[in-house]
Amino acid sequence: MAIIAHEHKNSDGCRARILAIASGGGHWVQLLRLRPAFAGERVAYVTVNRAYRAEIGSAPFYVVNDATRWNKWALFRLALRMAWIVLRRRPNIVITTGAAPGYFGVLFGRLIGARTVWIDSMANVDQLSLSGRKAGRWVNLWLTQWPSLARSDGPRFEGAVL
Repeated sequence: MAIIAHEHKNSDGCRARILAIASGGGHWVQLLRLRPAFAGERVAYVTVNRAYRAEIGSAPFYVVNDATRWNKWALFRLALRMAWIVLRRRPNIVITTGAAPGYFGVLFGRLIGARTVWIDSMANVDQLSLSGRKAGRWVNLWLTQWPSLARSDGPRFEGAVL
């Protein structure tokens, strides 16, 4: 992560703008475990649970609706909200541990030229998540936390967050 952030420092030494995105539960826990990698950078967080605000201090924080493939209207609202956040924050880097909010974050992030990182959830032992499979085409760095799920065309296994 530090390498990606280093690539985005301006000539005047300005810090990278990171948009860190996760759904609730284990996705959020895994994202928080990555926080040491964000040290010294400008990070804004996006999640689905307002109560998580207390865990990130004074960093910018956005709440979006959660959505699944079974509720197209909720997905549409989520996509609009994520597009607005990405356009407002203009991150150099978008990193996510999934799921639907992360998918839209990397999609819109990539469209504005941000470097994008997808870390598939530790819970996906037998197969990649649906969001992870779909996001793979939009990300610069695609990671799985299980060696058995790594493939030559992505995702890669570089270790586990948990």
